[in-house]
Amino acid sequence: MSERIRKVNELIKRELSQIILREIDFSKGVLVTITRVEASPNLIQAKVYISALPEDQLTNVFHILKQRVYNIQQLLNKRLKMRPMPKIEIMEEKETKQAGRIEEILEKIKKQ
Repeated sequence: MSERIRKVNELIKRELSQIILREIDFSKGVLVTITRVEASPNLIQAKVYISALPEDQLTNVFHILKQRVYNIQQLLNKRLKMRPMPKIEIMEEKETKQAGRIEEILEKIKKQ
């Protein structure tokens, strides 16, 4: 991955985090986190990986985000003065779930 793409990923992650925090109202007690952003090499699209706690609220979080994705994209376009601006695609973060399960298994093994 080039240095430019890495910087774009971090910039999008930071700005989207602020937009989600300030502009989108989830139910009380729901923590939404952008775990990573992966922009394509040509900067046409960017996959934004989201996790939510508690995990049983993930479906509701995705429903809200997918309804507002156009507004989120517009706010991001206004904040970032870059061309081309990647089209964001919201994805579920599965790697953190897998890492959590591995941690649980390792803890059980340690206790035995």
